Amino acid sequence: MEKLTDWKIPTSNEPGMHLVAGPEDGKTKSLWVYRLNLKAMEEFVFFDTSREFSFSIIGGVVTLYHEDKPSLLHKLDSFYVPANRKVTIKAETNAVLYIGAAIDEGYGKFYINLFNSELPIGDTKQVHGEKPFRRDVYMTLGPKVAASRLICGFTWSDIGAWSSWPPHQHEKDLEEAYCYFDMDAPSFGIHMSYLESGKPDVCHIVQSGDIVLAPKGYHPTVACPLIRNCYFWILAAHSHESRRYDLAINDPAYVQQRENI
Repeated sequence: MEKLTDWKIPTSNEPGMHLVAGPEDGKTKSLWVYRLNLKAMEEFVFFDTSREFSFSIIGGVVTLYHEDKPSLLHKLDSFYVPANRKVTIKAETNAVLYIGAAIDEGYGKFYINLFNSELPIGDTKQVHGEKPFRRDVYMTLGPKVAASRLICGFTWSDIGAWSSWPPHQHEKDLEEAYCYFDMDAPSFGIHMSYLESGKPDVCHIVQSGDIVLAPKGYHPTVACPLIRNCYFWILAAHSHESRRYDLAINDPAYVQQRENI
């Protein structure tokens, strides 16, 4: 029996780089998830020889140094670092970053995405679904950006509404993590995990700092009244060929239910 209850992982507020989940602990096959906490004026030097990394700032301001060129980054800005590239992150204020990683197959190029809420609807800024499961999506590392296995972005549900609906899974091709933020207590959401079509059976109460893995199975999520669910999602493909955003399979039970209404 899968221990779906273990797929929710509260993350640490302590300073430093924290591994949340990865193949080492058996929770995933292709995906690593980290959280990086930096105190103001602290520097973090990053380098990896075999994996690509997508960093997203969920709190604070940092200066990113790549090839000695500084870039000032704020909340919701993001950057992608392929293998064998060194970067230094200097915290201008206390800062928190969520990070996804996957095996680097040599396709990616260093990339910075400066968040822009004024962009027109297109490849980066998107609207998915319809009420009561409409949500705003912002691609921080979209499928058209050069990378090996990662696709990443932010999602905001409507207030008190569902997201990632109909429930879907993509276990044959990709693994995912939902990294929640801007949902401080007493606000909360509910993230569901289940393996059998039409039979949701595990509910995770989620707030800021919680990460829920989706290595397999269906995973819808819903906000409590008066708030939005806010999360940075990380998709890691099992191969470069399956690095696609259109491979989700909706739960046929709920697709059929809607057709019968």
